[in-house]
Amino acid sequence: QVQLVESGGGLVQPGGSLSLSCAASGSISGPHAMAWYRGAPGKQRDMVAVMSRGGSTNYADSVKGRFTMSRDNAKNTVYLQMNSLKPEDTAVYYCNAKFTFRPDSWGQGTQVTVSS
Repeated sequence: QVQLVESGGGLVQPGGSLSLSCAASGSISGPHAMAWYRGAPGKQRDMVAVMSRGGSTNYADSVKGRFTMSRDNAKNTVYLQMNSLKPEDTAVYYCNAKFTFRPDSWGQGTQVTVSS
């Protein structure tokens, strides 16, 4: 199973930017998709962005035009560039790997706080 480790969270002022990284222990070409979710610990997680193995990407309406998901297959890492951050973007951000015939893999999450 792929192990995922997120990094890059922190405290940022409204309008600022953060870049999250998700390093995988195995190939990120194995899952049929990689995604970023966010939510409060123990609560439902909402999908923020998802990228298929082929590279097509979809975003939640609330982050379109502000967030960009990318990946580096050589480094087995996916990224989430977050610009024009708003207080409502405050959440724990989780990296997710989606497999066809086995359960998803999840990272431990990284806290993003947008506040002045």
